[in-house]
Amino acid sequence: MGPRLSLEEKRKRMMDIFHEMPEPFLLKELERIGPKQKGIVSQSVKDVVQSLVDDGMCHCEKVGTSNFFWAFPSEAAVKRKNKMMQLEKELAQMQAKQKELVDLIANAQLGREHTEERGYLLEEMTETEALWNGQQEELKQFKECDPVLMNRKREEAVMAKDAANRWTDNVFIIQSWVRDKFNMDMGEFNKFFGIPAEFDSV
Repeated sequence: MGPRLSLEEKRKRMMDIFHEMPEPFLLKELERIGPKQKGIVSQSVKDVVQSLVDDGMCHCEKVGTSNFFWAFPSEAAVKRKNKMMQLEKELAQMQAKQKELVDLIANAQLGREHTEERGYLLEEMTETEALWNGQQEELKQFKECDPVLMNRKREEAVMAKDAANRWTDNVFIIQSWVRDKFNMDMGEFNKFFGIPAEFDSV
């Protein structure tokens, strides 16, 4: 009997199953694969999978009377790309706000002594700078805003596009699998999962 696994280790090993075999699984299939390949006792598989679904790391969709679970490796890259874009947008907003405040302070200083308005603007600028610096620190983990690494940013954009296309391919794999296994029309499949008619590789 192997060592007891923590919940986090079980979650990691379950994600390894999804990434190593990128296809939808029934719960009973995971309860069979988990103990055999990853040492996860079958009685805990359901709770482990549900915790991954609750955290948005694994998908769960009901087809007919069965629940199918899956998670594709390419989704992680797409999530990182979306997070990067969100942080860049927030940073740009902070920079614009900072410039606006600096301009206001410069105008307030012309021919004036220290005023209550100027003090308020200085305080607001300090708060904005603190927020802006916090966004910069968070962006460092993505290394996207370092001018020295702009070339790498362009390369990563290409990689993100490839990852998105792999994700699209995975959707097509699921479509074919469901069509063949359940004899489901592709139009019905797309309508059921909310997939638009123009869905295709980028």
